[in-house]
Amino acid sequence: MAAAPETKTVHSPALTYFSMLSLLSLCPPFVILLWYTMVHADGSVVQTRNYLKQHGLQGFIDIWPRPTAIAWKIIFVYGAFEAALQLLLPGKRVEGPVSPTGNRPVYKANGMAAYFVTLVTYISLWWFEIFNPTVVYDHLGEIYSALIFGSLIFCVFLYIKGHVAPSSTDSGSSGNLIIDFYWGMELYPRIGKNFDIKVFTNCRFGMMSWAVLAVTYCIKQYELNGKVSDSMLVNTTLMLVYVTKFFWWEAGYWNTMDIAHDRAGFYICWGCLVWVPSVYTSPGMYLVNHPVNLGMQLALYILVAGILCIYINYDCDRQRQEFRRTNGKCKIWGKAPSKIEATYTTTSGETKTSLLLTSGWWGLARHFHYVPEILAAFFWTVPALFNHFLPYFYVVFLTILLFDRAKRDDDRCRSKYGKYWKLYCNKAPYKIIPGIY
Repeated sequence: MAAAPETKTVHSPALTYFSMLSLLSLCPPFVILLWYTMVHADGSVVQTRNYLKQHGLQGFIDIWPRPTAIAWKIIFVYGAFEAALQLLLPGKRVEGPVSPTGNRPVYKANGMAAYFVTLVTYISLWWFEIFNPTVVYDHLGEIYSALIFGSLIFCVFLYIKGHVAPSSTDSGSSGNLIIDFYWGMELYPRIGKNFDIKVFTNCRFGMMSWAVLAVTYCIKQYELNGKVSDSMLVNTTLMLVYVTKFFWWEAGYWNTMDIAHDRAGFYICWGCLVWVPSVYTSPGMYLVNHPVNLGMQLALYILVAGILCIYINYDCDRQRQEFRRTNGKCKIWGKAPSKIEATYTTTSGETKTSLLLTSGWWGLARHFHYVPEILAAFFWTVPALFNHFLPYFYVVFLTILLFDRAKRDDDRCRSKYGKYWKLYCNKAPYKIIPGIY
């Protein structure tokens, strides 16, 4: 194993260890508490708190669902179906960015086809009364419980694989078991030559489950009430538009920090296998039992605002992707792009060159694309209105996640590009919010 993971941390070592241990220990029970509160406690944090205050630890143990055979069956069938689509559907050959050790991963871009096949299959199973998606909702707690334990075991597998059978030289140990388990051992783990594990966990299981569960919640509300509220329609539509955008742009996602810089460990893989299906979908989970009548005018305002934010988020990524694809020989907002030519050295000692875009959306702030992403999340949550805070947990979490990611990305680029990054920051002085931060 040639290259050890990057051991530099954005925060102090004490805070970093505290954060890792806290997330490892608190995220699993939080998923269960979130589900319980949304489904069985009327979405009320106060009601759940009072229950736990009265019943203590035993009360928490009592509400934690045990993984059942049907939960494991649903997970296995879904996972196997998505893995088969990832391997078997045709797709364009796409190369990822050059890795720190000089490797260039190769992917098959068939995400949009897999997304289409998945949704058509799922809705058809319901329409022709072969499988009722409400079964997924009715066993959601058991499914989350099985995912929590199954994904922890999967992360142990990734840790062991990184030690004994890494897929490339972009792997290695920091010498610390907690860091290796949390951040991961391998950058591009694969099973065999063609099955990319991070594409599966992040895209085909995690992001795909977001769309599947959005549809599930919509169908469950319909079967409960005989109709779907306009608030649920707005929520479901915006989430599906966002996930559609993701798979349309999936090849661009393979150039982002999640794939190109963060290794396959608890942080990324457990997060995509468990946190995405539970936390990211939670506004829709809440709306199942809390239909809100927004009225046509307000529903349309929210829908249009959300779609606009998703489009701007997409256009930010499209600009940068087109800039990279053409090596800067393109038009940004109707004119030649402003750019910085930055050189850097790989861990193998090779000198490489990158172009840093400093115009268009990327001239407003270095991570401006996070602004419309956070606003889009707000707009697909706001149909729940403001009776309870918990539906907005995802918006708060996303904001913290993206601000922390911006800091990590800035620190990584500062270390990678040196004086060129300083020049870039002079041209794009704001980190996320133009004129403010």
